[in-house]
Amino acid sequence: MSLLDETMAEILPVDHGCEDEIRAHLDNLTKPPGSLGHLEELAVRYCLATGTHKPHMGKKIIFTFAGDHGVVAEGVSAYPKAVTPQMVRNILAGGAAVNVLARHAGAEVRLVDIGVDDPLEDAQGLLAKKVRAGTANIAKGPAMTMEEARRAVEVGIGLAQEAAAGGATLIGTGEMGIGNTTPSSAIFAALLPCAVEKITGRGTGIDDHTLAHKVKVIERAIEVNRERCSDPLSALAAIGGLEIAGICGLTLGAVSRRVPVVVDGFISSAGALVACRMCPHVEEYLFFSHLSAEAGHAVFFERFNARPVLDLGIRLGEGTGAALAISLIEAAVKIYDEMATFDSAGVSKKDD
Repeated sequence: MSLLDETMAEILPVDHGCEDEIRAHLDNLTKPPGSLGHLEELAVRYCLATGTHKPHMGKKIIFTFAGDHGVVAEGVSAYPKAVTPQMVRNILAGGAAVNVLARHAGAEVRLVDIGVDDPLEDAQGLLAKKVRAGTANIAKGPAMTMEEARRAVEVGIGLAQEAAAGGATLIGTGEMGIGNTTPSSAIFAALLPCAVEKITGRGTGIDDHTLAHKVKVIERAIEVNRERCSDPLSALAAIGGLEIAGICGLTLGAVSRRVPVVVDGFISSAGALVACRMCPHVEEYLFFSHLSAEAGHAVFFERFNARPVLDLGIRLGEGTGAALAISLIEAAVKIYDEMATFDSAGVSKKDD
């Protein structure tokens, strides 16, 4: 049995048996019931995902997957492909936004080369997991073979399961790859499903003319690969990206170990969507960090019936939204763990 098949077999639905006890504890804290709003729901969901009414927050790790995309040759991005390895080195040096926000959240950033079209020689601290040097052009054929897609998913699975064994209790996703809103939009269009023009946005900041061209490129990619999009993994191989596959695998691997996952933005949501389509139980273990300014992200949340933790107009990726949401989720768990109860503090409850 492959690692992917083993992992899928290990994913179980969330057990809601202790939910009443968890909510009763929150209601017994020294505050009016429900007065901390969505923070209380974050605490409930974290407890349920980890399977305990006495949660513990250990290591927090953000995995940022980097990969390139052959579809950039179609002129769908405002930036050249060379920016991907340049930003990889910036993240490794600690100078990117995800580094700053992860430090603020007390989280570690682990950068994974899963498909950068550059050898990245002497890149200190890089997790070298390259499946291939970038995907092929999805407007002309499949992004990768089924075997490559499976390998990329299993890279993510392995990283998540290793992190869980090392004490990680919350895992965040992130990505870096010029052009990756294009395959992400294609994944959403195929798997939500929805119309390409509704899900496709400006990515790195393209103008109206380029946006219209991008929509046509994605429509062509879906048409060219239509017969290959018969199931989630096949669609991932046909019209996805290596970092999207890595995020899908990271999600599956973490959930198989009952470690909740904080999904970053638009691209990470595409990876999470593939994981959920492969195994519907995954959804209950996910925290979607924020509503991206990328136009199609709102469509995703509406169709997927999920709620983001934050809405700050962010559209950077890297794991920046995940880092911010990790801070709030940890705050929610600390409220649950550390706040006094009415009994322990000697505070009177409200009159019946």
